[in-house]
Amino acid sequence: MTASRSFRAAQWRTLFLIMFCYLFFYTGRQNFGFAARGMQDELHLSAAALGLFNAVLLIGYGLGQAVNGNLSDICGARRMVMTGAYLSVALNWAVSFAPNFPAALLCWGMNGLAQSAAWPAMNRVLANWWPRRERGKAIGMYLLAAGFSSTLTFLLCIAIVGRLDWRWIFRLPVLPLLIGGAVYAAFSRNKPEDDGFPALPDESREHPPSNESSLERYRHVLRNRAWQLSCLSIGCESIARYGLINWVPVHFLGPHWKDNTAGLWITLALPVGMATGALTSGLVADHWFPERRARLVLSFLGLAAAGALALAVTPISNPGVAVVLLGILGFLVYGPQATYWALCPELVGRERCGTATGLMDAGAYGFAALGQVAIGWTIDTTHSTASAFYVIAAACLAGALVMIPVKK
Repeated sequence: MTASRSFRAAQWRTLFLIMFCYLFFYTGRQNFGFAARGMQDELHLSAAALGLFNAVLLIGYGLGQAVNGNLSDICGARRMVMTGAYLSVALNWAVSFAPNFPAALLCWGMNGLAQSAAWPAMNRVLANWWPRRERGKAIGMYLLAAGFSSTLTFLLCIAIVGRLDWRWIFRLPVLPLLIGGAVYAAFSRNKPEDDGFPALPDESREHPPSNESSLERYRHVLRNRAWQLSCLSIGCESIARYGLINWVPVHFLGPHWKDNTAGLWITLALPVGMATGALTSGLVADHWFPERRARLVLSFLGLAAAGALALAVTPISNPGVAVVLLGILGFLVYGPQATYWALCPELVGRERCGTATGLMDAGAYGFAALGQVAIGWTIDTTHSTASAFYVIAAACLAGALVMIPVKK
């Protein structure tokens, strides 16, 4: 069945639809870094306040993941993805029209809830359509689209910074998300059975009953030791990842952000490195570490810690070195993502994959939210945006060490 030409075509169609839709999702939540300087100047905000603004989105995203992951196991992805996409566009516009900082803060936190509808649902769809021997490749391509979503977001924001008011960064880049959500809902299928094919066999050692309740599903996932350690690791990785996404533009644009065109283009190296890292690590894990995926996480994050320390001491006046280091750091920090998500169905079973993915991502974004506040406080204390990279280096090292006991 898996070798049949029609099923193979349906597999790739499903993957490309997921990639197309998620190509636009980050436009709704990774745009803030380019609006931060303008918002800070106009509203007289501290770096800690900017960190709080980052944190509320991540908290909302994490809380939404804990619920939406389980819902995706029950309801499927099509309706959830389109609803989340349209709500995110509306809430970005609401932020741009907010009369004050608290109102913008509330809308941005709600945007995190809306954005959380897509990731666990789509990961469950990939688990339904792609067997274990190819799942790292499929998730790597999914993350490639996510990485290029960051690149697209950065490009759109670069085109707006210095030309329009910072509020337009919440209005224009997010509009393609309307198209992505509509196309995915119109043409995707949640599982092979919806397209006339039999279901793939479950590769997990656990075989959950078909009538398992939501509470039982949560309990089984939360008791899995290897999954718990993976959650701690991705939490540390998320501190580093969102530390880079949110603070690299602030660091390289500097106080004269409207005129700093060189700093704008330096930031583009980060999402390009992230995109290539996601795909590369998924392919490497499938071929060389199918039973020891944790080793790849350990290697990537250990090297990322060294890269972050190197970037911390690299002067902004040396753009060539900064571009190279940013690209490498993005590659290393984002690369382990494919491994984390491939582990979910392997550790707890495909029928619990949405729940496991949602809970793992919820914990990851909880860590990331705390990390953004810590980075903002560190910058206020040291009066240097370069200090963000020291926090990022520490998070990468912790994330690497936590994965040592994980065998599968």
